[in-house]
Formats: sequence, structure tokens, C-alpha cells
Amino acid sequence: MKNKLLIYGCYGYTGTLITQLATANIDKNLLVLAGRDEAKTKALATTYDLPYLVFDVNDSHEISKNLIDIKVVLHCAGPFKYTAIPMSTACIDTSTHYLDITGEIEVFEQLKAMNDKAQKNNTLLMPGVGFDVVPSDCMSLYLKEKMPDATDLKLVLMSVGGMLSHGTAITVVENLGKGSSRRENGKIIATKSGYNTQLFDFGFTQKIGVEIPWGDVSTAHFTTGIPNITVYNVLPKSLIKNMKRSNYLGFILGARWIKNLMIKKIKKQPAGPSEQMRQEAKVYILGIANNGTKEIKALLQMPEGYWLTAHTAVKIGNEILHNNNIATGYKTPASIFGADFILSIDGVSRKDM
Repeated sequence: MKNKLLIYGCYGYTGTLITQLATANIDKNLLVLAGRDEAKTKALATTYDLPYLVFDVNDSHEISKNLIDIKVVLHCAGPFKYTAIPMSTACIDTSTHYLDITGEIEVFEQLKAMNDKAQKNNTLLMPGVGFDVVPSDCMSLYLKEKMPDATDLKLVLMSVGGMLSHGTAITVVENLGKGSSRRENGKIIATKSGYNTQLFDFGFTQKIGVEIPWGDVSTAHFTTGIPNITVYNVLPKSLIKNMKRSNYLGFILGARWIKNLMIKKIKKQPAGPSEQMRQEAKVYILGIANNGTKEIKALLQMPEGYWLTAHTAVKIGNEILHNNNIATGYKTPASIFGADFILSIDGVSRKDM
């Protein structure tokens, strides 16, 4: 009987947070850890007294052999542009529900294209069950429900405190020089990085946000059907300038040896925000919907992003683990759990503006 949840990439920064929280909220008899590195996987499994598996994600057939009694995979090993397809393919082949914590537009689009096969094999594909994209997906649906005829959606992220983990930073490096993206008239279009900026009012402060290629360019359209979607992030002016420069350095930033050099430097830095940083940092998402004649706004205030990722991922994983009637095929978090799901996480509040 398939009745276990497997956390793959368990020993990474976010994977460790997820493992720690999962052991406190899910029956340990239903948990299995897994990863590519045997020593690291075994060490974490020993710490939490859990069974573990060691396998790579390059070969979907090899992955399938390890999913015999697994009901849900919570995939935490990125960059997902390299790992999501073999893992999700193995999940479909074995009728194992697939979750991950990606925020990469191309991954969402690739998995969405696998919808029919997943439905045929009674498999759920739900990428983006962390900070990317649970809160913003819930915000998108909330605004859509308040304004059913909305044609334009803007999502604005602002972090106060914290830092990037190794995994997130490496994903950023892997996508350097590729520009940005937004959705216009239902289609995803490529745009220059750093040029689309706007001043946004959060109620307690005003900040300049710059367009970024966030996952909601894909997922918010699936969840809401809104045809025009842009995501912004509040970043320092110096970083926005560097984003503009990157448009003309793509041939350099895309070089493998340059990326490897940057990744090597990243790995010498702290693995991610400290516990104190996670406790003190805050994240905000401003949502703005427009139907051509009227505008509505709402604001989410949340704990730090990696803390939030662990809590949303574990909660969703546990819900699916214990639900024998879950919808199958490609889904987004809000399309299954609703606009108010994010409010079930401690420390999250929402207000209309």
C-alpha cells in the first residue's frame, strides 16, 4: 500500500527545515528521507530516526524503483529546471503524487504540459508549494473572487530582513542573462530585465518594485484566468542597475565556467538565513487587480520566506498524504486549497486596502 511521504533533497537548507517540521507534524512511520548524497542523507535520517533512500534524479527509471510504497514526493532538490522532469515523470509512472518548491516559470509550464498523462495515471502534479507560489497564488485567487472580471493583475513582493539560501542563489545564477517575463493577453512574453519599474504603496511605506520572472506569471493565469500578469520585487536601486546591465552581458553570464565560478563562491557563504533572521524577517505581498475601470488592492503580511516554505510545504504534503480523493493532473495550490489557505499558517494576515 502506498502510504508514505518522501522528502527528496532532505539535507539542503530548505529540505532540512521541511524535514524538521515534518517530523513534528506527521506520523514518523509515514516519512522517508532521500537524496543524492548518502552521507548527508544518512546523517539527517539518523538525527530524526527515519528511514532513508539514496538515488540520483538523472534517470526516471531509477527513481521509479524507489517509489514503490511512496504516496507523495515532496521534491526539494533544485535547480528544478534540471531535476523536476525526471522526478515528476517517475511519479506519473508510479502514480505517486508530486510536489516541489520551485519558483521557475519554465518548470511550471513543463509540468502543466504533462497534465493529461498525470490524470490518466491518477497522479497530482503540484509544483510551487512553498513561498513560491503559495501566498501569491492565494492572493491572486482572492482578488479574482472579489473582481471576477479582472483583466490585469500585479503582484509585488517585499522582504524585510533575511537572505537567500544556497539553493535559491544557485537557481538565480543558473538563470542569469535570460531577462524577465510577464503575461500579456494570455501569453508569456520575454522582457528586458530591470527596465519595468513602478512605485507601489504598501500602506505603511512606498517602495519601487522591479519586474521579475516569478512563477505566478505561469501559475496565477492557471488559477484565475486573468490574461495580463506582472510580478514585481522591491529591490535596491544598485541591484536594479545591475539587472539592466545583465541584458547586455548575457553571452558572458550564460557561460558555464562563469556560472560555476559564481556557484563555487556561493557555497562558501552561509547556507541560508540564521534562525534569528528567520524569526525577525517579514515578507509582504501586495496584490492589485484591475478590470479597466476599477482597481482593488490587498496586502499579505507573513513570516520569513524559508520559514513559510517549510510550513506550507509540510501542511500541503500532509493534506495530500491523508486524502484519498485528491484531484489529479496539474494543479496550483490555491486551485485545490482555496484563497484562504495561506491564512491557516501562523503569523499570516491579509487586509484589503
